[in-house]
Amino acid sequence: MSSSEILVTGVGIALPGVDGPADLLRAGSTAGEPEVDPAALLGKRGLRYKDRASQLALCAAADGLRAAGLLTDALTVPGSTVGVVVSSNLGNLDTVCEVADGIKELGVDGISPMGLPNASSNVVASTVAIRYGLRGPNLMVCNGATSGLDAVYWAASSLAAGRAERFLVIGVETDNRYVRGLLGLPTGQLLDGAVALVVERADAAAARGAAGSAVLGRYAREGGIDQCLDRLVPEDGAVPGTWFVPEGHRSGDRLPADVPRTDLSEVFGRASGALGVLQVAAAVSWFAAGGPDAGQRALVMSGTGQDDAVAGLLLAPAGPAA
Repeated sequence: MSSSEILVTGVGIALPGVDGPADLLRAGSTAGEPEVDPAALLGKRGLRYKDRASQLALCAAADGLRAAGLLTDALTVPGSTVGVVVSSNLGNLDTVCEVADGIKELGVDGISPMGLPNASSNVVASTVAIRYGLRGPNLMVCNGATSGLDAVYWAASSLAAGRAERFLVIGVETDNRYVRGLLGLPTGQLLDGAVALVVERADAAAARGAAGSAVLGRYAREGGIDQCLDRLVPEDGAVPGTWFVPEGHRSGDRLPADVPRTDLSEVFGRASGALGVLQVAAAVSWFAAGGPDAGQRALVMSGTGQDDAVAGLLLAPAGPAA
């Protein structure tokens, strides 16, 4: 394994109906499952006045950091070596709308000084960094359908540039009346949860005796699904062993029909900015499941021709080059 490779060394989950990473491959819908209770997972201390997106992200972050061996009672590595990238398109929409409603109905007297900071889109990333003492680069990505994979890409690029030794990447979205009203979707068709990845330079992981579960490979961002496939899976190249497809994608692409296709929105609901992170975590679980094709690469892709772009990422099981 090359010391310059970027590994996934931990996965964290705060999703309804999911007890561990293996459950990311479940077949049935999570609609109707009990919602995640952050207070039950973390305790009530420090959660007051935090918006739900931040609370869910804190849960997934703790789970991911522990899975990577970076968190026991305290952080096990210097905080300056860990950066944070969070992807969420609509996570704090409820706070923004509640502030706007308060101003409309009561004027500035309707604004809570404790809740107003949550109207900043960067509140999720900053909350996670402060809670766990992560002092590396801190970035919030709100980039539409490709946002989750873009977040993984920015973390990998920052690692390659030496900005940090490891990054915590989180995708989070919430299901509330404001999001449902904006998207025109009923209860149960939206993700209400968070997923976290720890991505780490191979040399940094080796230095602390950590093993990777997957290797990040090529990333592409193009105007459509076929163009993205051309970049990642050339006509004369090896096809992936599985494909986590964009939400709602069924057919019409050039990959062979026998390549398994998984639309995670059918299980977890529309995931928006959390989708790409969720897909990468599911790909890691696919490698761990050890099926007949698990030695091949996994392809994850977000966005369609109806969006501003399509992003794709190849992953390989830890060991061979991606």
